[in-house]
Amino acid sequence: MEIKKIVKKKRLWIPLSLIVLLVALRLVLPYLVKNYVNKTLSNIDNYYGEVEDIDISLYRGAYTIKNLYLNKVNAQTQVPFLNFKNTDISIQWKSLLKGKIVSEIEMTEPSVIYVFEDQQQPTNESETEVEDWSEALTNLVPIDINRLQITNGNLAFVQVTTSPKIDLQMNAVNLELTNLRNIVREGNKLPSALKATATSIGNGKVTLTGNLDVVKAIPDMDISFSLENADITSLNDFTQHYAGIDFSSGTYEVYSEMAINDGFLKGYVKPILTNTKLIGEDDKFSKKLWEGFVGFFKFIFKNQRKDTLATNVEFEGDLNNVQTKIIPTVTNVLKNAWIKAYKSMTDDSIDFKDAAPETNN
Repeated sequence: MEIKKIVKKKRLWIPLSLIVLLVALRLVLPYLVKNYVNKTLSNIDNYYGEVEDIDISLYRGAYTIKNLYLNKVNAQTQVPFLNFKNTDISIQWKSLLKGKIVSEIEMTEPSVIYVFEDQQQPTNESETEVEDWSEALTNLVPIDINRLQITNGNLAFVQVTTSPKIDLQMNAVNLELTNLRNIVREGNKLPSALKATATSIGNGKVTLTGNLDVVKAIPDMDISFSLENADITSLNDFTQHYAGIDFSSGTYEVYSEMAINDGFLKGYVKPILTNTKLIGEDDKFSKKLWEGFVGFFKFIFKNQRKDTLATNVEFEGDLNNVQTKIIPTVTNVLKNAWIKAYKSMTDDSIDFKDAAPETNN
């Protein structure tokens, strides 16, 4: 009888011990993961960063990183370069059913603020540093990423030492990238889908769509971009610093298509200015003279019926030697002014097969 009691006790203690062990592991796991993430961030040369907290969801095979930030050690400002409020990393179960172990990332309110003065480094160091911090962030994901979703993100380029200060932003960035690891291929040359929207400065509507193959060393892609109906006065800090001009009213739009096929790039950018006005009453004489010259140039080269100034900047070539076509760019300004105004839309003139190297030799 004693032997049977001992056996029964052992049978109870084994599962109880496992339960206690699992509970203890569950309690300590967030701290272990947090220490690993912070150690990974601290090992990035010339950068410092940390995370506030880690949540673990064992039943989903997921963990959530809360308030991750990263900045340069010698930054002139205290503005974080990367500031990710909530990053959820989990196993993509539908791909697991297809026999592939991959992950998906959902980021809520991530912010990337490129302060020019903070990021300035000698050319021979900058590429290495980009590799360091981007590789470190990739190392935070234990398995290959197949889906990326960004909700309500923010992108910004800032120069604080200019006069006036330059602050170019895109807010409310919503992005989805799917099938990054080509789980579903079915002979598709560009198996990954990209959809993104945002709001630019000047309250412009930004749309980015396309297809990619990011598994290749040099990703293939076929994408379209549009920025519509933005208030051009929002660019005054930028145009005043770099061109010495201010706009009192008007809108600007940008349309672009781009394809990369086996390292060969082909595309265009079509900027359009509509109903734009220059010169303010309180300008100094030299500034008035310059803006008057620009205004005269704009009057000569704008389409009078549509009141638009536009061109189409075409570019193509091997990614190591991309060239813009200067003569067609100038010709396209005249075409918009005197022949036919460009339409506020992408032209659907670039196709993935158009960028194939063999068709451009």
